[in-house]
Amino acid sequence: MATFSVHDLDHQDSYKLLTGLVIPRPIGWIGTVDQDGRPNLAPYSFFQAVASNPPTVLFSAGVTEAYEKDSLANARTSGEFTCNLVDMATSEAMNASSATLGRGDSEFDFAGLTPLASTDIAAPRVTEAKASFECVATQFIELGRHPNQNVVVFGEVVRYHVNDEVLDGTRIDFEALDAIGRLAGNGYVTTRDRFSITRPD
Repeated sequence: MATFSVHDLDHQDSYKLLTGLVIPRPIGWIGTVDQDGRPNLAPYSFFQAVASNPPTVLFSAGVTEAYEKDSLANARTSGEFTCNLVDMATSEAMNASSATLGRGDSEFDFAGLTPLASTDIAAPRVTEAKASFECVATQFIELGRHPNQNVVVFGEVVRYHVNDEVLDGTRIDFEALDAIGRLAGNGYVTTRDRFSITRPD
């Protein structure tokens, strides 16, 4: 078995090991709005649900040479964001929305998506997404070493939006949701191949 000391690896090699082994990763499609009311949308595979009471999710945005991604900058300014889930039907649009555009340019327009007004916050949702969360930012935690740092944004979920087709009460029909996850590089995986294991008493 190969073993690697992180201190002996450059950042790129360490990143490849991390993202190649921690799989599949859910994708948080983060919607924000800037101080001028312009919408922004970007996918993050450093995304996870981390608490249930109150329901809390996080996404982690890279900061390179002190340059903050729009999602992070907007979440700091507005104190809110939406998290939209990605399925097979929206996978190409999600990929397109990861393009590097100018400050204030709309990834919604670039990816052919429709912004949808939220109920409790100003940040937009993705009309085409089967589920979205409205979130209020609660913490910003800075991690990492210069020049490759991350800021972890924690958000309290204040409202869920879920299409009727994937719902059975408050239970989710995984097949109808048809979510995808991130592997490494250009790799993705579907949630169609599943199995169950009964938990021990």
